[in-house]
Amino acid sequence: MTDRNLLLIFGTETGNAEELAEDAAHMAKKYDLNPTVIDMEDITTEGISDSKRLIVICSTWGEGEQPVNAQDLYDAVSESEDGCMMGVNFAVLALGDTAFEFFCESGKEWDSILEEKGGKRTNKRIDCDTDYDDYAEEWIEETLSLMKDIA
Repeated sequence: MTDRNLLLIFGTETGNAEELAEDAAHMAKKYDLNPTVIDMEDITTEGISDSKRLIVICSTWGEGEQPVNAQDLYDAVSESEDGCMMGVNFAVLALGDTAFEFFCESGKEWDSILEEKGGKRTNKRIDCDTDYDDYAEEWIEETLSLMKDIA
């Protein structure tokens, strides 16, 4: 039996990222993946580094800050040792609002730190504005299709 697990973690202030993570988990089943959705405040760096497939869905808060539930985990990953994300195949869906100067900054930070710590990007990051529904769904489908082939 091969590992078909998919970890979906979300950082959110208003619930949009959580809703997208739940939608992605629902879609993952048709790709024969076994999804788990976890709030960023309920997982550790080790919990992320142990996963082979990871989708990060994170909104940006205020002037480019991490959401409250994402900040501690982001800091922990940033302070962890280089190479700790080796073997993690990841993709990042960033939510933001182009009305703000630091559009999708939190997602950009996650995308960067995961690669910096040794993770392998499975799909390019998508930066979604407030009208994200169609783009996000298409990106999630594409990402799940790429992740189902990871051995």
